[in-house]
Amino acid sequence: MTNLSRSKNKRAEYIHQRLEELFPETPIPLDHKDPYTLLIAVLLSAQCTDVRVNKITPKLFKKADTPKKMIKLDVKEIEDIIRPCGLSPRKSKAIWELSHILINEHDSKVPQNLIDLEKLPGVGHKTASVVMSQAFGEPMFPVDTHIHRLAQIWGLTNGRNVKQTEKDLKALFPKQSWNKLHLQIIFYGREYCQARGCDGLRCDMCQEMYPNRKTIKAYKKP
Repeated sequence: MTNLSRSKNKRAEYIHQRLEELFPETPIPLDHKDPYTLLIAVLLSAQCTDVRVNKITPKLFKKADTPKKMIKLDVKEIEDIIRPCGLSPRKSKAIWELSHILINEHDSKVPQNLIDLEKLPGVGHKTASVVMSQAFGEPMFPVDTHIHRLAQIWGLTNGRNVKQTEKDLKALFPKQSWNKLHLQIIFYGREYCQARGCDGLRCDMCQEMYPNRKTIKAYKKP
């Protein structure tokens, strides 16, 4: 590869190609059986690893895997189960409240649009985008901390904020690739280009795109 550091579009093409080679399959990291259990798992994953969430959700979903079952638990009971995921007081309250809203306003179903999803307690734009992408197959590009960091290190965005990063990535990659790329970039960040393990200097893709880079590439956190 030559002159990748000079062309954002060429870097995007290279990244897309390499990620397809490295991660041809992109299983959804959070265990779930339907849109509701995915929504709860994604909410729990805020500031928590997918591995830990997957250890906690079987116990929670054994007691309550539908909105109607969830509201029969009290908030404290939910909190006790999900405590290892962190932020348990806030998350348990959000789970209990959004379950009521789903019952009262959406016939116990998870809405299939961003506007209604983002109105739910504890559900921000990223969580809503993940649900739309992974539960309903709608083209989305949810930006988590790995994607926000790598997009800056790879020179695909200025990283001013997560919203801008999402906009820039959507402009660079084909719409039909967004859902898969979202996971591929996360997988790459976890396996090859961790924040403390690369900093834009060490992993194969960073070296290929920026062979002359000598100093750590700073990035803005979300």
